[in-house]
Amino acid sequence: MNGDAVNPSVRPGQGKGALIGLAALFFVPLLGAFWLYYLGGWRPAGSTNHAELISPVITLEPVALYDLDGKTASVDIFKEKWSLVHVADGRCDTECRDALWKMRQTRLLLAEDMDRVQRVYIAVGDCCDKEFLSQEHAGLIALQAADQAAEQWLQSFPATEGTPYIYIVDPLGNLMMRFDIRENPKGLLSDLEKLLKLSHIG
Repeated sequence: MNGDAVNPSVRPGQGKGALIGLAALFFVPLLGAFWLYYLGGWRPAGSTNHAELISPVITLEPVALYDLDGKTASVDIFKEKWSLVHVADGRCDTECRDALWKMRQTRLLLAEDMDRVQRVYIAVGDCCDKEFLSQEHAGLIALQAADQAAEQWLQSFPATEGTPYIYIVDPLGNLMMRFDIRENPKGLLSDLEKLLKLSHIG
């Protein structure tokens, strides 16, 4: 009898069906998890980031901004380096000063990676206490809106009324995270350390 004879107990296509079934057992849960995480906005309770992910990321388009001397700043201000950004009234109240202090200290604690990060303060009106900024925050990039288009551009930074944020912008100009400054700043440092470790840009 021919040893290659087909086993009559196995129906045509049955083997292929079993293979497809096994593949489905693996890929369906994977695709479901992908959809929940990237499209459904779900994040597991055990997520290790402290800042809030902005999903999808917001690409900051080039816009005209002035420095404190009234000179037009580079339109590529958010390129090449990671940026810690705070947007607040130019009078910079206690909350604003706390945010600037946390940005400064966080950058310093990055040690050898500190040069990969810049600090940006964008004043919304009533700009600015130059003496305070120069004495307390040397190296801070302080900017203000140059025109109505720039003021509208500031709406790119998602805000929640009553909640002050430090925003994280990647070296490609993508606004990707926001951190509530009322939280422990160690969380901001931890997130930034992870981003710098994983990133090959900036």
